[in-house]
This record gives sequence, C-alpha cells and structure tokens, in this order.
Amino acid sequence: MKEIDMEITLSTTKKTKPQADKLEFGKVFTDHMFIMDYITGQGWHDPRIVPYQKITLDPSAMIFHYGQSVFEGLKAYLTSDKEIFLFRPEKNFQRLNKSNERLCIPPIDVDKVLEALKELIRVDQGWIPDAEGTSLYIRPFVIATEPYLGVAPSDRYQFIIIMSPVGSYYKEGIHPIRIAVEQAFTRAVNGGTGEAKTGGNYASSLKAQEVSDKEGYAQVLWLDGIEKKYIEEVGSMNVFFKINGEVVTPALNGSILPGVTRDSIIELLHHWNIPVSERQISMDEVYQAQKAGTLEEAFGTGTAAVISPIGEFLWQGEKLSVQNGETGELSKKLYDTLTDIQNGRSDDPFNWITKVEQKVIQN
Repeated sequence: MKEIDMEITLSTTKKTKPQADKLEFGKVFTDHMFIMDYITGQGWHDPRIVPYQKITLDPSAMIFHYGQSVFEGLKAYLTSDKEIFLFRPEKNFQRLNKSNERLCIPPIDVDKVLEALKELIRVDQGWIPDAEGTSLYIRPFVIATEPYLGVAPSDRYQFIIIMSPVGSYYKEGIHPIRIAVEQAFTRAVNGGTGEAKTGGNYASSLKAQEVSDKEGYAQVLWLDGIEKKYIEEVGSMNVFFKINGEVVTPALNGSILPGVTRDSIIELLHHWNIPVSERQISMDEVYQAQKAGTLEEAFGTGTAAVISPIGEFLWQGEKLSVQNGETGELSKKLYDTLTDIQNGRSDDPFNWITKVEQKVIQN
C-alpha cells in the first residue's frame, strides 16, 4: 500500500454520539472529515483530516451549474472482537474512478485514498457503533469547485470523505417490499450516465419515487429507456430474480450501476454452484414466470440493505405476488452470509475484508 503524507487537525470540541437504538441514516456525522484538493497542472494535493465543518464555495462554482460530482457509499463494521472491518473498499474507489472518467473528473490514487480513509476511521474509531446490525457509513465524493460559468470540465475539484453512524436497515429482520414497475419515467439509457454514481441520476429518479410512494409502494422497478421492456434496476439497487432454479440479473449494459454487492452476490452464487446468469430480462418474462409458478424469488442488492427481498410487483395495474409475499430461502441465506462476513462472524474465503489497524489518537 502507498503511504499518504497528510496533516491531521483534531477537533477540540467533541460531538455527543447518538444512542445505537436511535440512529437514523445520514443524520449525524463524526467529528472529522478528509479533504483533498485538485488544480489542473498541480494534480491532487494537500490531503488533510480536519474537524467536520461546512465548506465554502463561490456561487459560480461549477458543481452548482453543471453537476460535475460523483460519490460512493461503503461501511466500516466493528466485530465482536472489536476489530474494524471494511468490505471490499478498493472496489468502491475503483468504481469512483470509473465515475470520474465519465464525468471528466481527474482520477484519484486508489491506494492512497484507501490509506487516508483508514486513518480517518482510526481518528474517529469511537464513532463505530457496536450494536447488532449497526455500522459506520462512509461517503466519499468529488465536487467541481472552479468559479466559472462555462460548460467545460472544471479545473478545480475537492475530494471529501464524511462518515455517519447508522442503525440496522431492518429493525426486525428482513421483510419483502412492494415494488411498482415504472412505465412513464426513465432513469438512464446506454450512453448516458447510468453506470456512473453521480448525483444527477438520483435527482432524476425522485419524481417516479414520489409517485410510487403515494400509491403505497416502497420503490420503483426501472425499465430500459428505449423500449420500456427490459429490467434494469430497482430503486437505487441492482435486482435479481430466481426463476425455475436459475438466478438472473440484468447484464451491465452502460446504463446500470455495477454494484459491489451485486458482484459479491454473483461470486457467492458461483461458489455455491447455483446457476446464475447476467443477461437481458424483460418484465414480460418475469410476468410469465410468475403466472407459471416458476418465479421463486426476487430481491434488490446494495450497500445499505445488502439484500432487499421483493414480495410484490405492480405492473400494468396487476399485482404480482412473489414467494407469497415472504422472504425467500436464497435471499435470507445471501443476507446472512454477507453480513456474517462483513461483521466477522464467519470466515472470509474471498478475501473481501480489509482490516483497519487501530491506534490511540492523542489530543
């Protein structure tokens, strides 16, 4: 691993940590943050850990006008042995660079920023909750900061990492959710920014989510933007279907985000010798399988929930039940296996875990 030489300024005023049973996602943040700057001709420079604080930008900063921004999401876990685990963090930073490339943002050095993240975690290691199902959510992001009203790649950027303790996604075990198949709005198309993790993708999904919320559905199932026929994602997650013994997930096609959890699920299924394929799958195929009784399970995958079982689809006015609205056996096994590895409750045969060595921080 590459070492990173950076300045660390510790906060003199510590925040009050929330109780584990009162944690809300993305509401409370740790005492410190990591920042690094970029200027064309100088490159990435001045890496530093500083007290969590507001950032000041010029009103003409290009992020506000042309949306040059990317982000990632990953977690740190505290095991029962008080070890700190990260789950495949290099994958997140590699994906960040792919998003950077699509948005014309200069790449980061994956090894160096991973070392910076470890140091930030060590500084705020007391913020990692230890209650069952809790973790420290980590949000790295890049924004364009050059003050310029011109449609062109920025010459200045900031790379920032903030962290937030979060509770269990499922308070009382995993439960299937109801999904509405989206027919009017489009999330992304091949050639767009669908495979990049950029804020604009999420902003464009809000209207469809607002409509589905009013109809009592937790998420929307996105179809392709051209024919409105082929399945792509569910909400902000990748999606899987178990049909007649085979697990199928939409193939990465340029408009689908390549999820780290998605990749891990596929690797696990291969490891268990369960047939799995990445291919084009239509909503009509899912409909026909449900009618024939061969649609055995459906679930979304992502960092926050890991596995989110789907119990019902609403498509063209018809409600399609999956697994009688109950969590399927495979969904539960995948969830238990991944969370056991992430939390150090079981062995890691895939070398997915990165340990963060702890140390005493002197104020």
